[in-house]
Amino acid sequence: MAPGTVIIGASHAGIQCAATLRSKGYEAPITVISAETQLPYHRPPLSKGYMTGETSPENLALRSADFYTTERIDLRLGKKAARILRDKHQVVLSTGEKVDYKTLVLATGTRPRPWPGNDMPHGIHTLRTFNDAQSLRTRIAETSGPVVIIGGGYVGLELAATFRKDKQRDVTVIEAAPRILARAASSHLSNVLHHHHLSAGVQIHTGTGVTGFESHRGTVTGVRLTNGTVLDAAIVVMGIGVIPNQDLAEEAGLPCSNGIEVNAYCQTTDPDIFAIGDCSVFLMNGAALRLECVQNAHDQARVAASVITGEHQSYHPVPWFWSDQLGLKLQTAGLIPHSGTCVLRGNTEEGRCAFFHFDTLSTLTAIETVNQPALHMLARKILAANVSPTHEQAADPLFNLKHLL
Repeated sequence: MAPGTVIIGASHAGIQCAATLRSKGYEAPITVISAETQLPYHRPPLSKGYMTGETSPENLALRSADFYTTERIDLRLGKKAARILRDKHQVVLSTGEKVDYKTLVLATGTRPRPWPGNDMPHGIHTLRTFNDAQSLRTRIAETSGPVVIIGGGYVGLELAATFRKDKQRDVTVIEAAPRILARAASSHLSNVLHHHHLSAGVQIHTGTGVTGFESHRGTVTGVRLTNGTVLDAAIVVMGIGVIPNQDLAEEAGLPCSNGIEVNAYCQTTDPDIFAIGDCSVFLMNGAALRLECVQNAHDQARVAASVITGEHQSYHPVPWFWSDQLGLKLQTAGLIPHSGTCVLRGNTEEGRCAFFHFDTLSTLTAIETVNQPALHMLARKILAANVSPTHEQAADPLFNLKHLL
């Protein structure tokens, strides 16, 4: 049989690409290679529903096992891609087996940024994979004492909320930046979430780094801060960012820069090799951008599948993100400008509000919402239509934004 499409990575992006190819009538073989042994799964619940026990491992699955059989997708679990032989159109697995491809899709995702210090004692965790989540969930169940989370990004804060609200643990978040969510949200949304965490009993230290760890018989007992403080810790979660898995692409001679570089069609400089999802970096409004969100993974997967099937759809995203924690549904549509104006709609004290972000030309670039899912959906449509309300219209809860469409 003639070679078809090989997808490295059974991620949101990888499985969406395979599913979209079949939905578009693609008949050639599809092979998905995954180093993990679990059926491909949803990652967002790992820090929330799965950690609390509300979501079972079975309910994490992106698709049932029958889906891969029915759709004739050769899902190779527990297999690691070791090399790409571009001249031969082959992927070499760690076992030495070679898999032929006509088209190759890299959906390799990211991995946790390693701790830059010395070897870490037992009891320090990261959260990226199902096995990570299982290990952390077991540790929480079997160990009493305080939890320290290093990194005030969305995943770290979701875990803080879960451990405090559902597990009644003493939780401290350490963030080196001046505020939490420094990379992911505006200072306005950051302030709202900071207040809610403090009200829930989570301790937050911003502008503070970590110099190392205390341990006893090889197990962590404390975290040393740059200000000289030592925090007691029975469990530590490391959330200091991620690194794109671009090694395979780099070794194959494909350009990478904090991600595998792709064009508007998700193609690398080799037109037979695509990169999608968290591992890819692309140009948006002239700036290099790498998005770590399910929306980007799914949308790029659909674009790559369209090109493979001859439709050549290009990627023009309206990025959107979400997080659920402490009774707040936080949703962002668009990208927050480096400078400009923020207009508040609603009341932050009531836990239901929105922040409209305008650039220096008064063009709407992003809307952050708190417990307003309908407004979030409308925000995505407004940004896709490239229309902007006035500052007065944005601030007025009585103004119907649908009139702009």
